[in-house]
Amino acid sequence: MINITWLRTFCTLVDVGHFTHTAERLHMTQSGVSQHISKLENQLDTDLLIRQGKQFSLTDAGQQLYQEAEDILQRLARLEQRIGEDPAYEGLVRLMSPGSVGLKLYPKLLTLQQQHPTLVIDYRFAPNADIERALAKHEIDIGFMTDISGDETVSCKPVAQEALMLITPAPITETNWEALTQLGFIDHPDGAHHASMLLSANYTEFQHINDFDKKGFSNQISLILEPVSRGLGFTVLPAHAVAAYPNPQAIKSHYLPVPVSETLYLAVRSQSVLPNRMQTVIHEVQKWL
Repeated sequence: MINITWLRTFCTLVDVGHFTHTAERLHMTQSGVSQHISKLENQLDTDLLIRQGKQFSLTDAGQQLYQEAEDILQRLARLEQRIGEDPAYEGLVRLMSPGSVGLKLYPKLLTLQQQHPTLVIDYRFAPNADIERALAKHEIDIGFMTDISGDETVSCKPVAQEALMLITPAPITETNWEALTQLGFIDHPDGAHHASMLLSANYTEFQHINDFDKKGFSNQISLILEPVSRGLGFTVLPAHAVAAYPNPQAIKSHYLPVPVSETLYLAVRSQSVLPNRMQTVIHEVQKWL
């Protein structure tokens, strides 16, 4: 492996053309410059200079090394500069969140990317367990979860509250226990969890989601309300998912006596120092939430 310090001294000497001036430029002694050149020649086992008194010229090997080394040293300098930079609006940011909050955040993050095209957003919708696993495996940079991680490598802090909503077909005005039982439940990946949180706080009759006939299931956040809009059953969803539904006149949101909200947590790898681009995204998301 060629010593970069000796190589830089050699290239500077060729550029300057004088040992004394090279020493001055590099803040070295003239003998130090000569030692670097000698060590480089010994390492490569070839002469690089033809010395003629105080003058010198390059051997063929010296000319070849100079031509190659100039490119190497320039690339190293650019690499050092890039490594030292930490731009706030440039580079890849990988995020995961549950579908509901994703419906709110993803369009806004795309707007942010339009404003700063060198910022690249990679957004995935996933349940809590997948988000936790992806963070632990360094597959994503930022996660938003609706439960605190049990993995010690993942750090969580609360950043927002999202209301849970009881949603029925638009013609339904009564939300008593009998009405819900007659309708039946439209399930989704977090259906049992959300229904348990909201219904147990508002209905003394509630014991388990199995109290209701299951009338359908969808794992696509944008489609969960479709069977509800067609009168096939009711469901419980976070407010962001309801707000994003494109056919709001076909459904009805009911505000129950005891409001229930789900906490949203910002999740990152423990002990990690986030680059500025990730701090930018987190700051913007917190404003939107």
